[in-house]
Amino acid sequence: MKTYRSLLVIVAALMVSLSSVAQSEVGVRKRGERGKKKTEENAATQVTERMQSFYEQKEPHDADLAWMREIYRQIDLTKPDNAALYFPEDVIDGQENLFRLMLRLVVDGEIPAYEYLDGREIFTDKYKINVRDMLDRFGIYYTEGKGSTEKNPKFVIEEADVPTTQVLNYYVIEKWEFDRRSNEMKMRVVAICPVLNRSSDFGGDARYPMFWVKFDALRPYLAQQYVFISDDNNLPQYSLDDYFNMEMYKGDIYKTKNLRNLSLVQMFPDPDDLKRAQDSIDNRLRNFDKNLWVPTREEYLAQKEREDSLKEAAKNNDTVKIANRDEVVVVEDETVAEKPKKEKKEESKARNKRSEKKKKSSGPKVSTKTSNPSAAKSVRRRKK
Repeated sequence: MKTYRSLLVIVAALMVSLSSVAQSEVGVRKRGERGKKKTEENAATQVTERMQSFYEQKEPHDADLAWMREIYRQIDLTKPDNAALYFPEDVIDGQENLFRLMLRLVVDGEIPAYEYLDGREIFTDKYKINVRDMLDRFGIYYTEGKGSTEKNPKFVIEEADVPTTQVLNYYVIEKWEFDRRSNEMKMRVVAICPVLNRSSDFGGDARYPMFWVKFDALRPYLAQQYVFISDDNNLPQYSLDDYFNMEMYKGDIYKTKNLRNLSLVQMFPDPDDLKRAQDSIDNRLRNFDKNLWVPTREEYLAQKEREDSLKEAAKNNDTVKIANRDEVVVVEDETVAEKPKKEKKEESKARNKRSEKKKKSSGPKVSTKTSNPSAAKSVRRRKK
């Protein structure tokens, strides 16, 4: 009986082990099938999950930040500094400009796009755009692709129908954050919005923001598009990802996040006041971390010297440059210091002259007194 029971136990253990091995093999097969599907999809998009995770930036926690400000900046593509985002207008040797790349990825469903809400942007599934509605709204001609369904629509847009020449501006959301852990000010681009420039029904040009695309979702594709920045060097050394992260673009601040959701134009209607406000905000962002540190003794003395020279020039109504003022002051100090030496020399010369005059005046008097009696005596003796 004991041997029979032991055999039953051994058989049961073998059955359990075999079933577990079979389940594990089934699981491995399923995982392998899923991996194959994923690799096929990633090969089609040319961006792997590992590559996507590499470019994703985790937002810092609020506890790690000492200060943060959200900026809306407008990039004008008509300026030479931003020409790398506009050219080439047509696809040349696989190279396409930023708008063609963004529109292709959004239409193909590679990256999500979100509604433009004018300062109330929310990047959630609720505010994702409908691609068909977006194309109809902006009058972009398209055709239905093969295998298109209502749940999974596919669109085909010819290259000639892409309004790349009408996109002359971009809106960019920037976050300037001061990290208390590293004590550094960091800027990161959050989202990009292409803006169409078309003639309005009432005359003149009008701007139509199309959609927002999160920069992290766009970065893997921007890293594959290389551009050359200068006409002097035609070697494309920088990617579009480098172009944004290194702040090679030039743009004006048109809005800062505020409670009333007002733009700078609404706050400062006068053009001069608007320009001063933009420059003030930009200078504060770029010099924020510098103003946190106490200056060194040399920096303090140099700053104090400049302030003193400015005050002295203001008193004298001097219009000479600061560098020339310092030279004049030094020369004046030298002349003031040399005056006492000259006065001492002149005084010593005057004293010597006085002493010489005294000596000359005392000498002849003595000689006249002694010569007169002798002369009288000799005359008298001769008369006798």
